[in-house]
Formats: sequence, C-alpha cells, structure tokens
Amino acid sequence: MEKVHFIGIGGIGVSALAKYYLKKRFRVSGSDLVPSEITESLRKQGARIFTGKHSGKNLIKDASLVIYSPAIQPDNPELKEAKRRKIKIQSYPEALGQLTKEYFTIAVSGTHGKSTTTAMLGLIFIKAGFDPTIIIGTKLKELGNSNCRVGKSQYLIIEADEHFASFLNYWPRIVILTSLEEDHLDYYKNLKNIISAFRKYLGHLDKDGILIANKDDRNVFNLSRIIKNTVYYSLKQKEAKRLKSILKVPGEHNISNALAALSVARTLKIPDKTSFQALSSYTHAWRRFEIHRIKIRGKRVTLISDYGHHPTEVRVTLKAAREKYPEKKILCVFQPHQYQRTYYLFKDFVRVLKKAPIDKIIITDIYDVAGREEKDIKKKVNAEKLARAVNGNKTIYVPKKEIPDYLEKNLKGGEVLIVMGAGDIYNLTLSLTGIGKRKKIY
Repeated sequence: MEKVHFIGIGGIGVSALAKYYLKKRFRVSGSDLVPSEITESLRKQGARIFTGKHSGKNLIKDASLVIYSPAIQPDNPELKEAKRRKIKIQSYPEALGQLTKEYFTIAVSGTHGKSTTTAMLGLIFIKAGFDPTIIIGTKLKELGNSNCRVGKSQYLIIEADEHFASFLNYWPRIVILTSLEEDHLDYYKNLKNIISAFRKYLGHLDKDGILIANKDDRNVFNLSRIIKNTVYYSLKQKEAKRLKSILKVPGEHNISNALAALSVARTLKIPDKTSFQALSSYTHAWRRFEIHRIKIRGKRVTLISDYGHHPTEVRVTLKAAREKYPEKKILCVFQPHQYQRTYYLFKDFVRVLKKAPIDKIIITDIYDVAGREEKDIKKKVNAEKLARAVNGNKTIYVPKKEIPDYLEKNLKGGEVLIVMGAGDIYNLTLSLTGIGKRKKIY
C-alpha cells in the first residue's frame, strides 16, 4: 500500500486531496500547526495526524509522495527531510493538476462564487447520475459534511484557485469563469497581472474546450472573447426569475452562480428538470451564509456564519441578509483578512461598509496571515483605522477578545448576527453555536 504525506493537511484544499487519497486506499499521514475539526475528521477516516511544530520526524517511513500546501515555506523541516530522502514532492496545485489530466475536468474559477458554484454543479451531477468526483474549498452536508467526493465516472469538478496562480497547473475541458477583479494583490500587484494570469489559464483549454462565462462581469466578458467555444450566462436571461423563486440561498450573486451551473449542465445535455430540482435542494456550504439559531444569555438570535473577506463579498452578503430579513435588526462582526488585502483595498472596504444596509458593523482585529504579510504595511493599516474611516454611528471597533462581552451586553433578542471573515473569527461562531464550548476561544 502506497503512503502519502501532506504538509499543511488542515487546509481546506489540501484536506480534500487527502480524503481523495484515503478513498483510493492510500496510507495517509499529515501535519499541521494546530488541530481543527478538519484534522480530527481526517484522523477518524484513518489518516495519521501530527499537530504542533513541523518536524522531519513526522515524515513516515517509506512515504512515496509528499504533497504540501502553497503556504508552506521552502525551509520547512518536513519538506527538507523529503528532499533529503529523495521522495517525490508536489505542491497541492501540482498534485491536483495531475488529476485534471486523468479526468474530464470541469474547473470553477473567478474571484468570487467558486465554492457555491462548485457545490451547485456537483449536486446537479449527482442528481443526474453522473457520479462525479468533487474537490471543493468548503464542506457540504450533501457530501457527508466533506469537501471531497470520489465518484466512479470520468467527471472531476474542482474549485480552481487563482492565488499564487495555482490554476496554471490545471488542464480542464470546461472552465466556468464567474468574476474577475482585484484580489490577492500581495501576489499579483495589480489587475493587469490578474487578467494576464487568467488569460494564460484559459489557454489550457484545448480546441474543443468550453468556457462558461458571466456576461454581466465586464472583465470576464472582455477576456472571454479569446475563446471560440464560449457559452454566456446573465441575470438578464429568463431562467434567473425562476431560480430566484426556488433557491434557498438569498442574493443575486447566488442566482448568477446557479446560472453558471445550469449552463454547464445544458452543455452536457442534463435535463433542466434535473438541474432545477438539484438547485432547489441546495441550502448552503460551510461558512457561506450558514444559518444557526442560537441563544446568547437566554436571548434568541439568528447567527449567520460567512467566509466573505473581499469588499465585493461583504457587499453582496450584507445586501442578501437585508433582503432575507427586511424587518430585522442586523449586526455584523467583521474581521478583515490579511493586512495587505485591507491596505490595498482599503477604499473599497470603506465604500462598501459605509453603504451597508444593516444596523451595526463591529470591526475587529485584522487576521494576520502567517508568512504573507509585509511589516511596512502592518504599520500602515489596522482595524481601528478602518472603523474611523467608515465614520458612521453604526460602525465601531471592538477588540476580538471583547466581542463576546459586547454581544452579551448589547443584544436584546430577535436580531440577526453575521459573523464574517476568513480568519479565526470562525472561533466566535464555534463558541456561540456551542461547537467549540470545550475550547477557550479567546
């Protein structure tokens, strides 16, 4: 039995690939700095998990392959030990890229909407009996609360991440392109470089490959014209109205995501009836407008856990919340993700938060992404500065450790509380829902 070791196994993408190898009967081991619900799930599925400081001793004997997260630095002791032993080494994108050559791959790409669109498309394929393999950057209850499904057919549906140009390792037959705007500027520096990378990525489609493109996004539409076989979708098409009436997830952005999935289904001759049934059954993905009913000091509150961390994601999520709860008082605890993103997109965050159609915004400490921050930028921006720039009665800064007390004192009952961000603000959700009640969250 072949053995594969994952460095950074707790990451949402890397863990999905680890589950794929477990299903394929590999012996799997892996390491991560801290334990999490993801590492515990992998442990229960048979993986050998090491948590804490990385060490060459974690690398199991006779490992034939080492796969590492893109966040892992070249001086990582496990990576160095693998090189010393001359074990085959691949980054997560390289390993996933190899799979894309072995399957009929459909890659979901774009600045926003990847996880939801991948989930929707996966459910359509399952409903249609296509038995797909799915690798997604979130967990789905329809997949047994997993981020991976291993099917027996030729079809592989993946979420194709653009950060570090990871998607340049993938060779899909169909590409969905949802949106295209500035993000990951720590890597790309500007929009021109982002568009250039996407152009190169689309070049991985062969002459018979198909691009499913969002006509409502100007950058996507302009770029799409380089691909001969392009199918467009738009909120202006007649199906949008029907989808609005059947989708359980709110917001125009989710109608657009559903239209993208529907377009692929039609390309592969899946009946609309099957697609609409699957789309109407979709409730949410993990940390994507995930709704919980909770009590805080005996007061009933609707909690929405959301992963949004880009200004556009914040805008559409808060708008969707207001549409779903037009009469409720809505509060949002927002943790900016990464100092560099906050710095480069500062004006966009201010504009979005100023116009947010909710009652209260609590901005808390910026999540510091290890190994991806510049010291000079950390001196130029912080959460207090962002809160002051928004400069409205409804916006305040509260240190992360003081948020539980703030909520207990200020919530009256009946409110909608949105906990938003891609960092450790998720621990607040775990605490409030009781999932993390045995852990010291702050």
